[in-house]
Amino acid sequence: MRDLSIDAVALLPALFPVVGLLVVLVADLVAPRLSRAPWALAATTALGVVVSALVGLLRGGEAATFCLASTGGGAAVPVSCFWKVDALGGSLQLAAGLAALVSIGLAWPRSATVPGQRDPGVVHVHEGPVAAQSAQAVLLLGALAGTVVVAASRDIGTLLVALELATLPVIVLVALSGRRGAVAGAVQLLVTSVVSFALLVLGLAVWFAATGSPFLDPDAALLSTGANGAGGAPAPVTTGLLSLAVVLVLAGIGFKLSLVPFHAWTPTTYAGTSTAVATFLATVSKIAALAALLVVVRAVAVLGTPALLAIAVLAGLSMTVGNVMALRQDDVVRLLAWSTVAQAGWVVLPLVSLSALGARASATYLLTYVTATLVAFAVVALTVAEHPRGGRRLTAYDGMWRRHPVRAGALALALTSLAGLPPGVIGLVGKVVALRPVVAQGWLWLAVVAAVNAVLGVAVYLRWLRPVVSLGDPETQPVAGTAPDAEPGVEPDRGRRRAVVAALVLSAAVLVVVSVQPDLLLGLLG
Repeated sequence: MRDLSIDAVALLPALFPVVGLLVVLVADLVAPRLSRAPWALAATTALGVVVSALVGLLRGGEAATFCLASTGGGAAVPVSCFWKVDALGGSLQLAAGLAALVSIGLAWPRSATVPGQRDPGVVHVHEGPVAAQSAQAVLLLGALAGTVVVAASRDIGTLLVALELATLPVIVLVALSGRRGAVAGAVQLLVTSVVSFALLVLGLAVWFAATGSPFLDPDAALLSTGANGAGGAPAPVTTGLLSLAVVLVLAGIGFKLSLVPFHAWTPTTYAGTSTAVATFLATVSKIAALAALLVVVRAVAVLGTPALLAIAVLAGLSMTVGNVMALRQDDVVRLLAWSTVAQAGWVVLPLVSLSALGARASATYLLTYVTATLVAFAVVALTVAEHPRGGRRLTAYDGMWRRHPVRAGALALALTSLAGLPPGVIGLVGKVVALRPVVAQGWLWLAVVAAVNAVLGVAVYLRWLRPVVSLGDPETQPVAGTAPDAEPGVEPDRGRRRAVVAALVLSAAVLVVVSVQPDLLLGLLG
């Protein structure tokens, strides 16, 4: 006989966004004219995810719920759990909540008073109708809920449903962003997501064929190969099927991680959508994708499966193509899009070692990338708010050190972290940690490719950093705090600016802390 045990505390990080989106829907029915209420509720919800995930990490140990237990012949013995959160999963949930909170700050609706209207006191929202604000907040919280569930899922059904929940709302967010290229970006993202889902289903079907179990845990892998028997060795056929499952899952996740050759949607979608949605795509969506991949990798790691050439090839290609293309960009959003492609190669690089060490190293690098990218996008959002017509060009950052020293310092720390240079110490630590499993497995050629791309990455980010730290031409530079190319008749919106500044301060503070004390990040991941 089997009983199902439920631990409500372990589910809190997932319950917060679900309850939050329901509250947003109710608030929209009760007070439909409050344009900023949905985003205030969404921010509170994301903060709840951060706090609950942090509490779970501080408690230590592994939290499990929805566990099937056998009660026959004595005390209940856990058999398999649908939901497990350890240090790695909890850290991913924490990062997802933090990234969503920053994205909400960047998405804060902009309002302005238009002179000459019938009632000068009426405030108009320029990002679309109030109903659209509620819809966007609900979609963002839905994607956040899917990401949190992916990090804790341990069975095929939950993983597939949660990953699509983390993906489909973002496609709609891209389409609703209101930009001219948004539809093209949304269509590309939708098509690649469908192909991605098909490959992912095929990979998980191979897992089920090899193990006969819907649970993605080490016990299922061991039982399928007979490796846990007395003196038994893993069955070669079954081990080969499990390796094939990992490759297919990697191909499916490759679209979501923006790995070459599954990356074509990334620059188009990033450039076509709003800065806030691009930030969400570059951070929260990447956390969901890697969390799903790590669920499978950690399940087969117990078998000591040899390193896979497919992972090495994808990592090397992604780093190289991403860096080379980023060097050609003058649009900072497209530069960050190609940076995402290059950084995705670094994220999967440690997984050439299908081991616990490789999984932790991959998560470490992802969190490093996410933290630095949040700061970079927040600075871009502030610059675009001040210069709507040219804030995405590299020339808009010329002389920023003189005009906005604090903002320039935050951007410099983010770019040096992505490049792996001081003072961005956490970026250097992330690259060293990512290379450890590669060297341990003896993949020297791959380590050389990574080293070459580390140098290319330095060139990419220094190309952006150079105008930031230059003094610029005082006669052609605008005065700090002004917006010379703002919309005619529209006054600067202080409320939105405060929200974006708060998002920048939060993300920059986290980046400073982990740069000064990298052990904090490494300790969270175990």
